[in-house]
Amino acid sequence: MAARLRDAWPWSGSGHGPLPALLVTLTVVTGLVDAVSYLALGHVFVANMTGNVVFLGFALAGAPGLSAPASLAALGAFLAGAAAGGRIGARLAAHRGHHLRTATALALPAVLAATLVAGLAGTPFSGGPRYALIVLLALAMGAQNATARRLAVPDLTTTVLTQTLTGVAADSRLAGGGGGRPGRRVIAVLAMGLGALAGALLVLHAEAFVSLALAAALMATVALVAHRLSAGEPAWVAADRPIPARSP
Repeated sequence: MAARLRDAWPWSGSGHGPLPALLVTLTVVTGLVDAVSYLALGHVFVANMTGNVVFLGFALAGAPGLSAPASLAALGAFLAGAAAGGRIGARLAAHRGHHLRTATALALPAVLAATLVAGLAGTPFSGGPRYALIVLLALAMGAQNATARRLAVPDLTTTVLTQTLTGVAADSRLAGGGGGRPGRRVIAVLAMGLGALAGALLVLHAEAFVSLALAAALMATVALVAHRLSAGEPAWVAADRPIPARSP
């Protein structure tokens, strides 16, 4: 049974070891976090910067219910987090296990701090607590996105799905393509959808900080597993795969 399940895993034999499963877990984290940011922080994204740029344009046009300062705060913090994640990747480029462990462990305190702020402030969030949450979560998501980009596991960016969904359709046999590997893309979509569903249920029927606490727990698990499974220098930790020319 275990062998059958292993063979059915879309990244089986890809040489990436446990990295795909760990990045799928971080994709769930994205859904949990963006559920909090969109539903509890005033229609702003902290992970999906494509949507955030669009919201910024809407806000500047005067659309009700949107905030240009909030979108700008998220964008600025995300870029800062991505820059920090890029520096970590540059320093630990030779060992993908240490890279993922360190980047996730360093992003984790921001999510833990956001959990604490959310628990103390209580909903609805406004003023300082709202902007603290936006900045802390966007920092963590920027670092996470930079890490996923550097690790370059196919079809796993952890924070955006536009190119993933495009690939499902454009590479399909119906579109004249070779079919690609739709299983990988479907798993990525389901992971983010599952995180968003769980996050929305927790925000709407419990408290926002519970969704953030779950996200922090998953991040801590990823860091710990990456640390343990990369001990002994297994083959998958070697950074011999090129960085994509651009992030989806």
